[in-house]
Amino acid sequence: QVQLVESGGGLVQAGGSLRLSCAASGRTFSTVTVAWFRQAPGKEREFVSAISWSGLTTYYTDPVKGRFTCSRDNAKNTVYLQMSSLKPEDTAVYYCAATPRRGPSRDMAYREMDYWGKGTLVTVSA
Repeated sequence: QVQLVESGGGLVQAGGSLRLSCAASGRTFSTVTVAWFRQAPGKEREFVSAISWSGLTTYYTDPVKGRFTCSRDNAKNTVYLQMSSLKPEDTAVYYCAATPRRGPSRDMAYREMDYWGKGTLVTVSA
């Protein structure tokens, strides 16, 4: 079992930055792939980013490439999502998810993930 808790969401103006954190507890965190998903009001949950257990491999959905950076500190059992140049369309609840069953890839499906946090709300005002 892996328990995940997101933090760092909030209200920010367009062009601003936020850093989300995903703190994990439970089984060996350093062996799992971690991904970020987001869900805007009235929309389906979508993939944002994924990172390998080592932190050496990352993937991003096209709308956030060049603006978001995913990293992890296995010593702290934490994964981060640094978000810059935020746009109103980035407004969503952001979820952290993990799986030990596979490595990261582009456009991971939410059904591939085994563990989920409860999410943190990011609101970007125009």
